[in-house]
Amino acid sequence: MDSAFLITAFVTLFVVIDPVGLSPLFVALTPGMTQPERRVIGLRACGIALALLFVFTLFGEAVLDFVGISMPAFRIAGGILLFLTALDMLFERRTKRRENQAEEEEDRPDPSVFPLAIPLIAGPGAIASVILLSGQRPGIEGLALVMGVALAVVALVFVMFLLSGLLERALGRVGINVVTRLLGMLLAALSVQFVLDGLKAFGFVVR
Repeated sequence: MDSAFLITAFVTLFVVIDPVGLSPLFVALTPGMTQPERRVIGLRACGIALALLFVFTLFGEAVLDFVGISMPAFRIAGGILLFLTALDMLFERRTKRRENQAEEEEDRPDPSVFPLAIPLIAGPGAIASVILLSGQRPGIEGLALVMGVALAVVALVFVMFLLSGLLERALGRVGINVVTRLLGMLLAALSVQFVLDGLKAFGFVVR
């Protein structure tokens, strides 16, 4: 029984978080950074995301209810914020800002909290998944299993982040620019899907 639940939980979180798919996104969000800088950003993003997943595993929807936020509203807000990031990627706004701030290291953009930790790793889908999984196995044992699976999946995300430098070298500068534009489009579509899912949950008809 435990093994079947572990497999189900792992597959669910792995598909929702998608560690492999996050690797090129990580490259696109950290252009020109050194490997140590990327390691720090990746570790911080994974740590924050894991902490959030643990909180929602333990307390579930009570956390959102406490501050008066529904899961559909969380999806819509995450979608809007993600759409703004997608626009930056599509029109090179981040690149221009980075060039203007080249001599101001302390102002260098840090994507570890947003959009990496939230909503790309610990997004509405991942949060909803841990809430549902912990509900399937109430009790301390179930909570420990869900938290263990979340730890394993986020650890895989960090490993893929560490390997992102290899992907960047393989693609080159032109390849990274192409991938950044493409992923910007995909992020825009994903953000719109978040908003549509939230509207549908509120009762709006979305075809």
